[in-house]
Amino acid sequence: MKEIHYGGQAVIEGVMMRGRRNMAVAVRRPSGEVLVHSESLPSGIYNSPVGRLPFVRGLTMLWDTLVLGIRSLMFSADVALEEEEVEFGGAMMWGTLIFSLLLGIGLFVVLPMLLVGLVDRYITTPLLSNLAEGLVRLGFFLAYLLAIGRLPDIRRVFAYHGAEHKTVNAYEAGVPLTPQDVQGFGTAHTRCGTGFLLIVLILFVLLSTLLGRPPLVWRLLSRLVLVPVVASLAYEFIKFTAGHHEHPLVKVLIAPGLWLQRLTTQEPDESMLEVSIAALQRVLAEDGVGAQ
Repeated sequence: MKEIHYGGQAVIEGVMMRGRRNMAVAVRRPSGEVLVHSESLPSGIYNSPVGRLPFVRGLTMLWDTLVLGIRSLMFSADVALEEEEVEFGGAMMWGTLIFSLLLGIGLFVVLPMLLVGLVDRYITTPLLSNLAEGLVRLGFFLAYLLAIGRLPDIRRVFAYHGAEHKTVNAYEAGVPLTPQDVQGFGTAHTRCGTGFLLIVLILFVLLSTLLGRPPLVWRLLSRLVLVPVVASLAYEFIKFTAGHHEHPLVKVLIAPGLWLQRLTTQEPDESMLEVSIAALQRVLAEDGVGAQ
């Protein structure tokens, strides 16, 4: 079985794939042509001894994934809109990244805490208070996925998400990377970011119960401090379970994340699989790895 290296994310009418040392994003133009952009990954993150340390690597990889994901998404939007100048990155990317981070923290960290704070005086114990906050946060997350999944444009992105998973599953199984062969694989994958976010939410609940029930300001600060902690722990969990997903106990642990992917993946058509395969094949070629 191949070493675990390859994965990515869906973008607008396309897929981004990340490899050992390179990345590629493939996007279908409105004309039907598939445009592929590739470049090297930052060696300071992927090759430095510090960047590969357990618990540290989760934070560095998460940061690079966020930056790379936003760059890929904006690139795909420019291609879809047939912009005359399509660039991978730029100053606008940083503004989008900061806005996305603030929106995510506000919606899934701060708002649940404030809502529970309104009724906290009626909750008898710190444990129940933290559990209530965690349930509200999880409810927001599920409601968000269900709501955006009803939008036609997002459903297409979710179909490309399914194409990305199918392509990686096919590559790891060693079958030829053709749309016909790849189509037979499932749309779930053990290293999916959806499962990662679910683990983050669960760890948030578990760790926050250890912090008691401090005043509102300290409660907010503790939640912000927990964000990088739970992210690094969740990364190590995903990495471990992905390497041991055949173990019966691990199958039980990853089952909720695999189930949740039903909300963020759709069955792709062959044209979507062609785009996903193009991205992975470019990464494999840049990494010097033979494709099927």
